[in-house]
Amino acid sequence: MIRRIPAGFTLIELVVTVAIVGLLASVALPMAELTVQRDKEQGLRLALRQIRSALDNYKQAVDQGRVKSSLLQTGYPPSLKPLVDGVPDETDPDRKKIIYFLRAIPRDPMFNDSSVADDETWGKRSYASSADSPQEGEDVFDVYSLSPGVGINGISYRKW
Repeated sequence: MIRRIPAGFTLIELVVTVAIVGLLASVALPMAELTVQRDKEQGLRLALRQIRSALDNYKQAVDQGRVKSSLLQTGYPPSLKPLVDGVPDETDPDRKKIIYFLRAIPRDPMFNDSSVADDETWGKRSYASSADSPQEGEDVFDVYSLSPGVGINGISYRKW
């Protein structure tokens, strides 16, 4: 089948135009992938900051006597749930006031399985475990991503 070249174009101009469009498309795809990864990483940073701030605020409330805790406990929550569900304010005489630390537990944007609950998308480190080998325990001192991936900066998401 013979195709006609559009009016006003020579064969060389058409070939050069197609080559330029192909070159631009081959450059645009990696840039789009990088943009998606950068957006996910920004979401990861934000989620980590929100959860870590809530954990710090919970600990501060324990230290101020607003949240009930025994001397044998570290002062960090036993799970991420109390940050959202809230805890009674011990300074309220009627014990009706509830302290909330998060509206919702943010989901790890690097976790791909949508059937898993948001609080289960995070690795949890107890106060008793080391930073090099985080382990779950009686409390939640810190959270980390369970993703085996590496960020644009070359650092594993688990170490963020």
